Amino acid sequence: MRAPGPSLFVGCVVTFVAGAAGCGRKAAPSQGALALDAEPATVIERTGDDVGDDAVVDERAGDAAQAGPCPADMAYVDTDFCPDVERHCVDIEHEAINHLDICHAFAPEQRCRAEERRMAFCIDRYEYPNEKGAHPVWMLDWYQAQATCESKDKRLCWSSEWTAACEGPEHTPLPYGWERDHAKCNMDNFFIEPAKLGPNAPFFFYSKNREVALRELTRLDQSVPSGSMEECRSGFGVYDMPGNFDEWVTSDQPPQERSRWAGLKGGAWGHVRSQCRPTTYSHDPEFSYYFVGFRCCRDAADAPPWTPSPQAIPAPHVEPFDFAPDRVVALGAPGPNKTKFTRPGHRE
Repeated sequence: MRAPGPSLFVGCVVTFVAGAAGCGRKAAPSQGALALDAEPATVIERTGDDVGDDAVVDERAGDAAQAGPCPADMAYVDTDFCPDVERHCVDIEHEAINHLDICHAFAPEQRCRAEERRMAFCIDRYEYPNEKGAHPVWMLDWYQAQATCESKDKRLCWSSEWTAACEGPEHTPLPYGWERDHAKCNMDNFFIEPAKLGPNAPFFFYSKNREVALRELTRLDQSVPSGSMEECRSGFGVYDMPGNFDEWVTSDQPPQERSRWAGLKGGAWGHVRSQCRPTTYSHDPEFSYYFVGFRCCRDAADAPPWTPSPQAIPAPHVEPFDFAPDRVVALGAPGPNKTKFTRPGHRE
């Protein structure tokens, strides 16, 4: 069933309630600070989903020819980027709980309302730790994510870089085209209520007791292993950008809401926008959460670095440090819902 008539959907940076990106309510923004002095949270990896070391090496070797000036585990993006694109949504849903509009289908046409700029850079193919079959890291704030990228001689992506890698060379609103499809990317899972000791107590997943935190993280986890949904891949060969995990980026736009120089992209595994363009600005850089991760970028050799808006707040320098050194402890996380959130009259 289509919405009665097309509606204008502006594809420039869009804000939405991301503390609840996929959870149906806004997370308490102050909770992120509770995890700063704790040990880095151990990531969970499901048994049976791992890819052997030889397979990972073979895949990276096969991709090396396409990587251009980038390391084999990174994709090379060289494109003309439109900072302000106009698109028309022909099937729109108003999601009342999070106060946002979800576009299920765009008209396959668009207009750039600003001057296009060349953008060339390297980006991780997968969410950190950037390994096919791995469980993405979580529970790190912007500072910790940036420090971890710096420890690998990389950095967090600019928001516009993330968008360009997601839209691919065809500049589509989703990495796979013009219509939203939760069979292609991990999204539209039902919300699981996080537990806490009392009304004013922190969530259990913020606990400094690793065992307590890990049990709760396992219960809430609805992610899939990196790269396991082959169709959730952009034309540049970058996986799992919409859905699965929200990802930290560095904003190249004037500050909005609480974000200062930080932003979140991707929308996680819940019922939210899950497109390439939207950016969440409702959390400060100290925020951490159970479906927030990141991926890293790097300037490409012989290509001019991307420059942000003059009105953007410069991000602070952080010392390189790996906040996610441990590989994963398998607890058999529940994974995504078998039944996805759908609207009446729409296919599963």
